[in-house]
Amino acid sequence: MSENQNLLAEQRRALILDEVRRRGGVRVNELTRKLGVSDMTVRRDLDALARQGVLEKVHGGAVPLVEASTHEPGFEAKSGLELSAKDDIARAAAELVAPGAAIALSGGTTTYALAGRLLEVPDLTVVTNSVRVADVFHAAQRTSGPRQGTATVVLTGGVRTPSDSLVGPVADQAIATLHFDLLFLGVHGISVEAGLSTPNLAEAETNRRLVQSARQVVVVADHTKWGTVGLSSFASLNQVDTLVTDSGLPAEARLEVSEHLRHLIVAGEPDGPADPADG
Repeated sequence: MSENQNLLAEQRRALILDEVRRRGGVRVNELTRKLGVSDMTVRRDLDALARQGVLEKVHGGAVPLVEASTHEPGFEAKSGLELSAKDDIARAAAELVAPGAAIALSGGTTTYALAGRLLEVPDLTVVTNSVRVADVFHAAQRTSGPRQGTATVVLTGGVRTPSDSLVGPVADQAIATLHFDLLFLGVHGISVEAGLSTPNLAEAETNRRLVQSARQVVVVADHTKWGTVGLSSFASLNQVDTLVTDSGLPAEARLEVSEHLRHLIVAGEPDGPADPADG
């Protein structure tokens, strides 16, 4: 981490979290030197990250929070993490969507960011099991009023999860009757061994139905999801066509991904999105 007094709080906290996860723990005095900020600023950042449930404060510093594979953070807890990465991913993923396409967006904070980028793409049909994603399109329509090219949004029914997704038999039956060109899938975790996984068993089944109904599957996931494994796997990597991630994904992980997926898009790189799988 380089010293920079002009870092935004979000950037600082992302750097702190990366350091905690990479090293297995950090001390406050180390962070003040590396970030070039005061002891009080670091402690406030650690307090904020602890409230989000992503690390644990200990005397003089912080350590990673060891989560059970069944732990499912709520939407609000996840929405404040990796904001810049999610915006980069959303921008790159939106470029994959052609006017008039039938697409599906699963639940998650990254797909929520993507929804905002799709508002100007005309004549979309959007299937989603995310209350938050549907609200993005509905709010835009209330603000601008009826206009040509406005997206048609199909919100599945179902039981609401902590991440504001609708899951269960009602959602599964609705999705099973549909077919879409592209599925944009947010995930709790992704790894070579476990594939795509979630801590919620009902959400895993609904995600399986989404994957089965899609001609192409695009996973949108920031670098912190790599190596994370939830309770239930719902798809293998060979069922994924494209992973859109951010520049924080390490080189070793990029190589592993490109060996199993057709396309890897790294958003936010200085010279633009990269796809090693094409190289």
